Amino acid sequence: MNGPIDNLSAGPILGIDESGKGDFFGPLIIAGVLADAAGAERLRGMGVRDSKKISDRKIIELSDWIAGNFVHTVVIVGPEKYNQLYSKIRNLNRLLAWGHSRVIENIAAEHDIELAISDKFGKSESIEKALMAKGRQIRLEQMVRGEAIVQVAAASILARAGFVRSMERLSGEYVMRLPKGAGAPVDEAARQLVARHGPAVLEKSAKIHFKNYRKVLG
Repeated sequence: MNGPIDNLSAGPILGIDESGKGDFFGPLIIAGVLADAAGAERLRGMGVRDSKKISDRKIIELSDWIAGNFVHTVVIVGPEKYNQLYSKIRNLNRLLAWGHSRVIENIAAEHDIELAISDKFGKSESIEKALMAKGRQIRLEQMVRGEAIVQVAAASILARAGFVRSMERLSGEYVMRLPKGAGAPVDEAARQLVARHGPAVLEKSAKIHFKNYRKVLG
């Protein structure tokens, strides 16, 4: 299943990336974008690159264009589902592998994939073990700075846009701004949220294995 990353497929490549894994509030989102060489040129022509280098406003615009022009899938693991999965899996990399495998299976169900590339987060064997029969036929690579591959960059944009929209919905639901990340502003927002709604609110809005959870409630 694995091969040299400098020998990229000339056929359709599935790029995979995620957003939200380092954020206390909000979901984990994993996205995939499928594009061949011609599609990759279109993505580059539109300025698709690593989502961390693009403003949230531009992320939303680009994500709409990508979703309207390319085969894609977005797996949203909301906070409650995330906490349930983490309580069983007890390992973030294995949870990420589960999400990446779902992206591969979703696309592979209806489209041919010669190669799947994701940003490196752990051993590729973790994804391979989580794949079902069809997904195991696909060559899989993990790359450090995988966003250098434009299909992965496109996936990072879809995932980030999904995260931004989810955070806006959560902030609206609780009528207060929920910050991104896991720093001091997040702790303060979590304390305010608990004061208004009780400790159980964090299980519905945040990833409770983060240290922030213990700091706020401890």
